[in-house]
Amino acid sequence: MTGSSEEPARHGTPAAPASRSRRGRRWLVAVVALLVAAAALAAGWYLWFPHHRPGLCADESLGIDVSHHQGAVDWGAVAGDGIDFAYLKASEGTGWVDSRFAENWSGADDAGVLRGAYHFFTLCTPGGEQAEHFLRTAPPEAGALPPAVDLELVGNCSARPPAEEVMDELDAFLAVVEEAWGTDVLLYVGEDWEGEYPVLDRSDRPRWLVSFLGRPDLTWTVWQFSWWGSVDGIEGDVDLDVARLDELRR
Repeated sequence: MTGSSEEPARHGTPAAPASRSRRGRRWLVAVVALLVAAAALAAGWYLWFPHHRPGLCADESLGIDVSHHQGAVDWGAVAGDGIDFAYLKASEGTGWVDSRFAENWSGADDAGVLRGAYHFFTLCTPGGEQAEHFLRTAPPEAGALPPAVDLELVGNCSARPPAEEVMDELDAFLAVVEEAWGTDVLLYVGEDWEGEYPVLDRSDRPRWLVSFLGRPDLTWTVWQFSWWGSVDGIEGDVDLDVARLDELRR
């Protein structure tokens, strides 16, 4: 009786490790397949994303924003790639001038690309002095797009003054520039800036908002939809934007 009861156990013993081994192999195959699929999707996204351009409504135009980081720009090729407008970095703080601003300003105009100038606003110097520096670099010009101010904490100085002080300096900048240009300044507002120094709810000026996952939820006049775009005439990456030009030029 004892021998009879133990016999099935001896015959069944090898089956358990084999079953576990098959399950392990199936699990490994599934993981490898998942990784291969993820790699393929990532590669496809990597190749597709720089060339992605959203569908445009009737009142919208495609554009770019550039600085010296893009190097020499072939503006004729840019215009031929469907780019209607460009915002060009002019200045920063109270003394820095983008080394390619003058070249880009004339090149864009010669190619028939509408252009506007923008200033990177720093937290470390008075707003009025920044405005005067910007106006020396990009004086008012008929036919140009309204000037813009870039409000971001990334790349800014390390100081973080109180919000009331920052708003006073920003208001001083805006007042001087708007008086000179005779139009509202376009506000490029980064999420980091808005989190520290909320500005969107305190102004009805045109907004330049950033959203890489679809159209912004808030009202916008210019929308940056890519920081990794590809445009003919520019080596490497470039920011891509959509603008409602009729609203912008009112």
